[in-house]
Amino acid sequence: MTDLPRRIAWNVRHRWRRMFALLVVGAGVAAPLVTGLWWSLPLVWFFGLFVALPILHTLTKPVPDGDDGDDADAPDDPALRALRERYARGEIDEREFERKLDRLLETEDAETADRGNAEDLTGRVRDGLRREVERVRE
Repeated sequence: MTDLPRRIAWNVRHRWRRMFALLVVGAGVAAPLVTGLWWSLPLVWFFGLFVALPILHTLTKPVPDGDDGDDADAPDDPALRALRERYARGEIDEREFERKLDRLLETEDAETADRGNAEDLTGRVRDGLRREVERVRE
């Protein structure tokens, strides 16, 4: 039962658009009953769904940060992508994931290593993967 407030908070944070749309539909149905004017139903629906909802969505939409992209710091390597997918599906455990990641980074081609400090690249890839692992665990 202690998990209920956390679930409600998550639903409000991630599904507010659905709840807002339901509130607008309900307010639209109630508006003619309260005001006695039949045209208040389409008016409430129009302004709620076609004006307020897009404005609120635009205002609350997170702005992507160029430095904080999920795949921006990781190379577009099919082997690394496959390793991530296997870990996300639970086919391999964390220890095996780390071991295979080390092997992948050691066998990295010379072109990628010459672009910058190889240790820096390894650190950035590890940080990105740790963030992804934490997100999968949630």
